[in-house]
Amino acid sequence: MELIRTVKPLFTVLQQCAALRCLQLRHCSNAANRNVSSRQSRTRVDRFKIQLSSGPSLQDFIRGVPVDGSHAADGDASDTQEYLEYLCEDMDLGNSRKVCFETYGCQMNVNDTEIAWSILQRKGYLRLLSLQADVVLLVTCSIREKAEQTIWNRLQQLTAMKRKRLKTHTPMKIGILGCMAERLKTELLEQEKLVDVLAGPDAYRDLPRLLTLADGGHQASNVLLSLEETYADIMPVHHSPQGYSAFVSIMRGCDNMCSYCIVPFTRGRERSRPVSSILEEVRLLSDQGVKEVTLLGQNVNSYRDTSEEQFCGTELTQLSRGFKTIYRTKQGGLRFSDLLDRVSRINPDMRIRFTSPHPKDFPDEVTRTPSTSVYWLTDGRVLQLIAERANICNQIHLPAQSGSNQVLNAMRRGYTRDAYLDLVKNIRKIIPEVSLSSDFISGFCGETEEDHQQTLSLIREVGYNVGFLFAYSMRKKTHAYHRLQDDVPAELKRQRLEECISVFREEAAKVNAALIGSTQLVLVEGESKRSFQDLCGRTDGNMRVIFPKENAESNMALISAGDYVLVKILSANSQSLRGRVLSHSSLRGRVKH
Repeated sequence: MELIRTVKPLFTVLQQCAALRCLQLRHCSNAANRNVSSRQSRTRVDRFKIQLSSGPSLQDFIRGVPVDGSHAADGDASDTQEYLEYLCEDMDLGNSRKVCFETYGCQMNVNDTEIAWSILQRKGYLRLLSLQADVVLLVTCSIREKAEQTIWNRLQQLTAMKRKRLKTHTPMKIGILGCMAERLKTELLEQEKLVDVLAGPDAYRDLPRLLTLADGGHQASNVLLSLEETYADIMPVHHSPQGYSAFVSIMRGCDNMCSYCIVPFTRGRERSRPVSSILEEVRLLSDQGVKEVTLLGQNVNSYRDTSEEQFCGTELTQLSRGFKTIYRTKQGGLRFSDLLDRVSRINPDMRIRFTSPHPKDFPDEVTRTPSTSVYWLTDGRVLQLIAERANICNQIHLPAQSGSNQVLNAMRRGYTRDAYLDLVKNIRKIIPEVSLSSDFISGFCGETEEDHQQTLSLIREVGYNVGFLFAYSMRKKTHAYHRLQDDVPAELKRQRLEECISVFREEAAKVNAALIGSTQLVLVEGESKRSFQDLCGRTDGNMRVIFPKENAESNMALISAGDYVLVKILSANSQSLRGRVLSHSSLRGRVKH
């Protein structure tokens, strides 16, 4: 018994080492943040080896020879723990393995790619833009069936490449990140067996461990959703090829539970990133010369920071007139209007956009409410800020989805056609030069021809600059999947979608034609994709403008991506404007009227 008591601490150490080999020690995931010199690490390793070499041997156990208890003393426990942490840190390292990202879907997925790359870069991975990488990670979208089918096709191609890869090379690992990983984990891992790693939108911190498991020949997944994860402490590595614009995520998830939407089930509930973290990232981007920042969120204008006690007042959140939600009214928090105010003050010469908002979060009340010593702006101030600040763009995305009250009710959108049109009138009253964009779904459950005609009439009545239109596709887990019938034939959906697109383009052409003769401030993106002789950029209203490079460079200094220029609009169609550059310019000192 004395022998057992004596060697028990050594068994504990050996068990811990075995656990490390299985990568089950999760408590040391932050060990990489400790700045330990290689000399100190070697010293701990040497001491640990001495402990093992001077301990009892196999013969000691067989013979029952007493063992000197000094070998099992607790005095060096800290050395043992430090060595274990050193090992754990090393096992998650990328060791210069090469990773390639392919990003599909919305801007939020672009931001997710930047977050995932930031995490892997810290662990020593290298990034390639080609498929010669050791790890290929697809950042995926599940919002529509077509988006998922694109990923399935890509997985088949990558799997074929993986099998053909020379045995002399490091085996390729394939990973699925984002919404599709969470939604189709069983099919991807067990049925099709096409991937090595799955990581849901809230599991990117776990990527180094998952990739290490995959490197050992195992399938690895983490698709757990979180009520708290915002990646507030992760500074994304922005990888925009132009370098002048960037996306900044301010919140994750959605609470609206529209009956057609899979987002609440793939990205979880709403939670907002602390305002201090957002401002730090925007300041860093400004220092790097970024000229345009887009604030991102599934429901960006429902932002509500409750991370500090001084933000948590008793005031209830407000909605646009005539709008309602299926969830209870929320209380307190620093709202989107205050965040927008603070972000816009960082650099007056940097454009600020935001997407995607929900129409319900544009109330027109304008008040200031005290909470202890802090004052913040209520939600209604958002429209006033856009009207007043030269660097907040005169562009609002206002998803309608349908023009029929019957369909809007089935979609659980929380508003009627009239309430939506009243909001449009209010926006145009406050921001006369506003550019509006929208989303529409054709062929939703139960949609009749009359419902479809009402959608067409709404498109004509509002007059949008830009639109995103899709045929409805049923998604599992949604309210519509459980309670409604997808009863509109596929061919009829396609026909109605084409009619919506046609009407949308007709109206957009009229809206854009009204800009002919005006002078627009354009942020230059670079050469036009269709002609190297032209440059292109975007207006404050997010309309694409094309203008001749030769004319520009003969009259002024060389124009580069990221420059602001004044362009006189000479012609227009439904998708772009054409013009002639007049001069360089800037946002500073520009006053909105």
